[in-house]
Amino acid sequence: MCTYCGCESIGVIGRFMAEHTEIINAAGELRRACEGGGAPQVAAAVDRVEALLHPHTRDEETGLFAVLRRQEEFTDHIDSLCSEHTTLDAQLEAIRRAGADVDPVLVDAFLRDLRHHIDREDNGLFPAAAIALDSPDWAEVDEVTPALAPASGAPGKAPGRG
Repeated sequence: MCTYCGCESIGVIGRFMAEHTEIINAAGELRRACEGGGAPQVAAAVDRVEALLHPHTRDEETGLFAVLRRQEEFTDHIDSLCSEHTTLDAQLEAIRRAGADVDPVLVDAFLRDLRHHIDREDNGLFPAAAIALDSPDWAEVDEVTPALAPASGAPGKAPGRG
């Protein structure tokens, strides 16, 4: 998580960063289930990751990403991050299908890609957004993005940045 620029003090950015931590922790549980669990344990661990990941990526894409996409310098980067969301979903589905017989290489690839993706957001996109967006932009992001995802807690509004 980025701690050098203060972008985590922006409500939605702080929420996304906290969710990244939850997702990484759930991915660790997934690794352990794949290493020593049966098909039900793997399925439950995939369910847990998906329950955190899907609302998170939906809110990123419909809120922050949609507003940032209007600035041409962010379009390619946003497209790349959205493509990574799709890849992560496909990797999770492959892990689910494999169940207890999952190839450790597949799990390692998912974890590597997940961490790389989160790093690109936490240490690249989020600090850049803190600089690039102004108060009306943050108000718009806040309008379409609850302060907390359903898997994380009760929805509510978070203040933007002025």
